[in-house]
Amino acid sequence: MSHLQNLLLDTLLGTKHVDSAALIKLQERSLCVASPGFSVMPGDVRTLVNGFAKNPLQTRREGLYFKEKDYKCIRADDYSLYAKNEKTGVVVVKTHLYLLVATYTEGMYPSVCVEATEKLGEYLRRKGN
Repeated sequence: MSHLQNLLLDTLLGTKHVDSAALIKLQERSLCVASPGFSVMPGDVRTLVNGFAKNPLQTRREGLYFKEKDYKCIRADDYSLYAKNEKTGVVVVKTHLYLLVATYTEGMYPSVCVEATEKLGEYLRRKGN
């Protein structure tokens, strides 16, 4: 298991408030690592990358279509996208090299998912990733 995958499992899934997580390479627009059982299809990768490429206001208005669900965008800025669909959600944090993606499901605390994902994103930015 890679260092990056260990980071995802320990710092995100270890909170018990992140259902699945992945790192997407921004330049290549491809999946780098993911938690077991979490597959991010190329169309979903494009959706997330484009969410940051667009004007954040536009992403906020349009929302996201991710993993075959429509998500209402709650936050969209240069470094973070938060979106929810009923009792599930996705948190995306941009670093220099990656998009860090975390999902939560019913019964999990979205705030814990957000905090853990943002902290890992900040750690990766400090490391130059």
